[in-house]
Amino acid sequence: MTNAIEQKNLKVIVFQLADKEYAIPVSHVKGIEKLMHITRVPKTERFVKGVINLRGVVTPVIDLRERFDLPISGNEETTRIIIITLETMEVGFIVDSANDVLDIDAASIEQQPEVVGSLEEDFIAGVAKLENRLLILLHLDKVLNLNEK
Repeated sequence: MTNAIEQKNLKVIVFQLADKEYAIPVSHVKGIEKLMHITRVPKTERFVKGVINLRGVVTPVIDLRERFDLPISGNEETTRIIIITLETMEVGFIVDSANDVLDIDAASIEQQPEVVGSLEEDFIAGVAKLENRLLILLHLDKVLNLNEK
């Protein structure tokens, strides 16, 4: 993600969790799906909801609300699964909604804020300021910690 932030412009998918907007680079997004049947896998982390069969490919699914220790919500009509690829891995992120695709000027991105006591802070690559919006840019390799894959 660091390389992506150093570019002049960054194209991102914006999604919502609770009352915050997050962003991940479009280059890592393979697709956005409506919520579908998830098959639970025993003895996995609580935030790993299970696997889905996506066009013949078995894909693990992570609930980002649980990953970030946010309050759990019921699945709404707007709930989506964002399918991302990182290295050779494909995984789905359950999010409240997927809002837009935006181009962010690298000059509007600041490094991760020093937030004491925030469990999310390890997952933040930076914060983009756009007019009256703040977008939290995720550090995908930390969200998908190698030890937890």
